[in-house]
Amino acid sequence: MDNQEIYKKTIVFSIRRLLWDILSFVVLILVTAAGFFIAEKISDNGPIGLAIGFIVGIIAIAIVSHFISYVFKAGQIAMMTRAIADGKLPDDVYGEGKKIVKERFLTVAAYYAVTNAIKGIFNEIGNAISAIGSLVGGKGGGAIGGTISSVIQTIVAYLCDCCLGWVFYRQDRSAFKATLEGAVLFFKHGKTFAKNMGRVFGMAALSFIAIGGVFFGVFYLISSIFPGVFEGLAKEMAGKPATATATQDLMSSAQNLKLMVAGVGAIIMWGMIHSTFVRPYVLIGVLRNYIESGNNEVFSEEDLNLLDSKSRKFKKLHAKTNA
Repeated sequence: MDNQEIYKKTIVFSIRRLLWDILSFVVLILVTAAGFFIAEKISDNGPIGLAIGFIVGIIAIAIVSHFISYVFKAGQIAMMTRAIADGKLPDDVYGEGKKIVKERFLTVAAYYAVTNAIKGIFNEIGNAISAIGSLVGGKGGGAIGGTISSVIQTIVAYLCDCCLGWVFYRQDRSAFKATLEGAVLFFKHGKTFAKNMGRVFGMAALSFIAIGGVFFGVFYLISSIFPGVFEGLAKEMAGKPATATATQDLMSSAQNLKLMVAGVGAIIMWGMIHSTFVRPYVLIGVLRNYIESGNNEVFSEEDLNLLDSKSRKFKKLHAKTNA
């Protein structure tokens, strides 16, 4: 199966994930608005209620997502991996994906234990690389290190997904043992994955401009339908003491508030659509290179020992799997 076929077959996960994200976004808006109106009615302090409602909404969504959304991501990666390895997929891709996830990770806790181990290993290595700029160039090096860190974190996100794919691919290994092998693959075949980075960042930039731009316009038009809400909120903010005059001036303008709401909404919607539709398409190509590079790889203890000095989490997990 080529990348287009795999994407079309596994897009069912993206659709379900998007529906869940939209529902979560709607709930967040409702809870935030409820916080504003309740606080405004009870204590005439809407902005504080707005902030409280927003925080409560974020916490509630995060808790529920912990137990639901992982199935969408893990199931999609599992099916992508099978398509790359076997060249075919079953008719019920979604059902089979859920089944594989449950078989590989008997509990939600087991899934997060593995994914946290993967993230910990790659983040430690990424942080070590990004710290080089600071060590070499002082403040200027710190800026370089920060830029490198941003790039590294994007790469790390893809490597974590590829490593999870390897865990599904190596059914003959324990999940933690396969995690160690997946980390080693990056170092043994780093050049193979480097050629994907231009596409990764290019697609992210294009989708941000296209998707973010469209939704910025949409949210700005929607906010313009309710001028009274923003004018009232601006007056509230103008009447509050602020430690920073510039911040107070910014928040006391109804026009600025509409632009801010449109910008935040656009970024949120871009994040949803990019992560659910654009990123999986890019991931298929990266994952294919990852799986194919490790197809004929014979892992030895020497390979695993090589990373012990680069990541404390890797070393700890390595010792645990050998116990």
